[in-house]
Amino acid sequence: MTPASTLDSRASWLRLSISLTIGLVGNVGMWAIIVILPAVQAEFNVDRGDASLPYTLTMIGFALGNYFIGRAVDRWGITTSMIAASGLIAAGFAGAAIAPNIATLSALQLLIGFGTATCFGPLIADVSHWFLRRRGIAVAIAASSNYLSGAIWPLILADILATQGWRSAYLVLAVVTLVVMIPLSLLLRARVPEAARAEAEQSAALRARAVSFSPNTLTLLLAIAGIGCCVAMSMPQVHIVAYCTDLGYGPAIGAEMLSLMLFGGVASRLVSGALADWFGGVTTLLIGSTLQCIALFLYLPTSGLTSLYIVSLVFGLSQGGIVPSYAIIVREYLPPREAGARVGLVMMSTIGGMAIGGWMSGWIYDVTGNYQWAFINGIVFNVLNIGIMLLILLQSRPRRTAPVAA
Repeated sequence: MTPASTLDSRASWLRLSISLTIGLVGNVGMWAIIVILPAVQAEFNVDRGDASLPYTLTMIGFALGNYFIGRAVDRWGITTSMIAASGLIAAGFAGAAIAPNIATLSALQLLIGFGTATCFGPLIADVSHWFLRRRGIAVAIAASSNYLSGAIWPLILADILATQGWRSAYLVLAVVTLVVMIPLSLLLRARVPEAARAEAEQSAALRARAVSFSPNTLTLLLAIAGIGCCVAMSMPQVHIVAYCTDLGYGPAIGAEMLSLMLFGGVASRLVSGALADWFGGVTTLLIGSTLQCIALFLYLPTSGLTSLYIVSLVFGLSQGGIVPSYAIIVREYLPPREAGARVGLVMMSTIGGMAIGGWMSGWIYDVTGNYQWAFINGIVFNVLNIGIMLLILLQSRPRRTAPVAA
């Protein structure tokens, strides 16, 4: 088999399918805490800001896991790292199911988030090595497992939450994590031949672009932009269940809206993956960020049930492709040998934005008594993201590359 035939092959698509299935299960750790937020607040008798802390700790663990587990994958491979992460996730769910207070639950959510990270950045990076011509759509599909998990699991858990409570739901997730993730991880033991990897990197270099900023300045700008877009993104994603509960619709309706939002996000990620192949990562991200800002404005006057469903779908269709676009931008503008570390740093910033934004929105709610200013806060951070991406786009130009010697 030649290097070229290794990439975009039947084995590549099979590996992508397995990775997508793993992600559907493994990423539930990021979303389960959102669904149970009202129940946790009621059981532990805490305010909305404190009830948001477990989510914040989940995202901090998720950010750290993307970096440290990513390094572990480079050293020991995706299979070993995934099996270890499965154990961490299952232990976290089992421990959280018997947590006596909000502090213990928050600490265990940190563990869950750390393990869950394996199913995002490291898994996406692994998939990207197996594709050359279809890398954009392959990355988009792999990234979609995160949103698909958030769309499907709230519906699956709704009956358990209603009849047996959130602790029973967490015990179910602990078992499912071990039963599904470990066997499938064993199917990912193969690695891309070095010759095929080198060919992919050479192709990426030929499509590279440049800006007048230094690599460190560009990375910093992308990190700030990532915080901005994800503080904005976190308001509806983290608090939609609680918001619907406050409006009198109940947590089940909120879970349905979260699922609708994330199904829209899946569609957005797939479309954005195709757009990025045509227009580049910066333009694709700018389109998504602008649409997300418009959707946040639409939430301000909206409180009716039907209109909330519609706006939640619009929001999902707007923002799904934003975060994966950062990885594409790094590959377009920065040297391939530095892509791994810089993608990890930028992804950490986006996850940090989700963590900060999730807590910040809860704190604003406690201070003001409603979510209106939390939505406005998200809009302000979204405008910051748009401004940075416009600056990068205006400074963008094709990179001059030396011809490759025959």
